[in-house]
Amino acid sequence: MSVNKLNLVSPAGIQHSNLFVHLPLFDDIFYEGIVDKNVRKFKAVREDQPCQIAALSIIRKDEDIVWDALEDVVGRSVAQAAFGVHGIYTFELLTVDIHNEIKTFNPNELTEIIINQSRKLTPGQSRLVKYSSVYGILQKMVHEDWGKIVFKTTLEVFKDKPVFLDLLVKRLIKDFEFSHAPGILLLNDLSLQPLFDAQDDLQQQRLRQVLDAQIPKSIAFPPEVYIQDKNGVRELLSGAIIK
Repeated sequence: MSVNKLNLVSPAGIQHSNLFVHLPLFDDIFYEGIVDKNVRKFKAVREDQPCQIAALSIIRKDEDIVWDALEDVVGRSVAQAAFGVHGIYTFELLTVDIHNEIKTFNPNELTEIIINQSRKLTPGQSRLVKYSSVYGILQKMVHEDWGKIVFKTTLEVFKDKPVFLDLLVKRLIKDFEFSHAPGILLLNDLSLQPLFDAQDDLQQQRLRQVLDAQIPKSIAFPPEVYIQDKNGVRELLSGAIIK
C-alpha cells in the first residue's frame, strides 16, 4: 500500500490527533504530501463527498526551543529503531502535542513501536504509527539485510508579530486549489501562548481583509478556514467557535 493510498482513519487513527480532532468526522483521510514548504495536503471523504484539506502547523519563535528539543528526541528514537529493522524506510511525523510530549515522551517506547510496525511491511507499503500524541507514517522503500530510517518532519516557526497572522492564512489560500468540492484550510497553532487574539483589533481586521481579498465570491464551495490552538477552534468565514 503506497503512502498516498493509506487510509489514516482507524480505531486509533489520525482523526483522534490534535490535527483533526476538532474537524468534521471523515470516513477516510489520505495524506498527499507537502505542497508548499510546510503546508501538508490531505484528501478526505465524508459520505462519498471528497474534501481537500491544507494544514499548516506552526509555533511562535520564542517557543521553538521546545520544538527543537522534541524533534531531537523523536529523531533519536527513529535512529535507534533503525538498528532493529531490515531495509530502507522513511518515517514522516505528521503531528504531535509538543508541550505535553516534552514532559512525558519515552524514546524507547516509540522505538519499539516503529520496529514492530516495520515487520509488517513489504517494500512500497506504509503504516500509520501512533505513540501517545505522536502520529507518523512509516513507509518501507526497499528490503536490505541492514536498516536505515529517514526521519522527515516539518513545522513552521512564526517569526513575525502575532498581528501578522494573516500572512499564514494567505499562504494557505494561495496553495488551495479552488474546485467544485468542499475544502478546509487549517492553521494549527501548537504554541503554549497562541498567536490568535480575538482582542487584537488590528490582527482581526487584517484576517478579515485577507479572506475578503483572496477567496472568490463566485465559487460554489468556499473553503472553511480554521485556526485552532489550545484555547479553541474558530472558523473564520462564519465566525463560529467550535470549541
